Amino acid sequence: MPSAIRRHLGPVLTRNVAPGVHRLEHAHVNCYFLVEGDAVTVVDAAFPATWKVLPRALEAIGSSPEKVRALVLTHAHFDHLGFARRIAEEWDVPVIGHQAEEYIAQHPYRYAHENSPALYPVRHPAGVPILARMTAAGAFTVRGVDSLTPLTDEAIGDLPGSPRMVFTPGHTFGHCALRLPGRGAVLSGDALVTLDPYTGKRGPQIVSGAATADSEMALESLDALAATEAQIVLPGHGEPWKDGVAAAVDEAKAAGPS
Repeated sequence: MPSAIRRHLGPVLTRNVAPGVHRLEHAHVNCYFLVEGDAVTVVDAAFPATWKVLPRALEAIGSSPEKVRALVLTHAHFDHLGFARRIAEEWDVPVIGHQAEEYIAQHPYRYAHENSPALYPVRHPAGVPILARMTAAGAFTVRGVDSLTPLTDEAIGDLPGSPRMVFTPGHTFGHCALRLPGRGAVLSGDALVTLDPYTGKRGPQIVSGAATADSEMALESLDALAATEAQIVLPGHGEPWKDGVAAAVDEAKAAGPS
């Protein structure tokens, strides 16, 4: 089968971005499938429009909706929560997230940020087409979820991929990356990205203050990512980084807040 599902400006599935880890990218947002056998952990939920391609993406990696064990959220911003309500209600899949994310999960558009997002299209026109694609994928039609299963190592340790929680607050106050023991990878969520949707800038960095609650805290949390010693960084936005988490963290710290 082909290595990717492609639609014009639509979802793209890339297999084995790390061993047993597949990336579904839609409108510049990544979600991931952690696979063991045919069982799957889904990490992050992109947009409402991503839902329609999810069964086909699972089929392409040899699985099915019945084999999805959980949806784990790195954080509950609207662009990572898109199909969370539907996967919970229609597939009876638990949605797992840090307890500090529960309010945002219930109210996806009420989140702390340092800077006004309205100024970024003027100052950073490279971000405009990115934000337009996010809007077309349903960025402003995300429905919240009523409650989260608390994210702890005990809650996720037996899931496919055996992810381990890495607390990385700053982008949101309950943001968590996921370390994948034995796979040489860390899912960094938005604690470290290789594309900032608000500026259009590429390369390792924290997300701009348009969507980050506390940039100083976010920069401090990069040390927790570096401590994983992962070779591969799988971000919430942008391409995978395969030159080691330490180098990615150094670049992100040098880039600083925006």
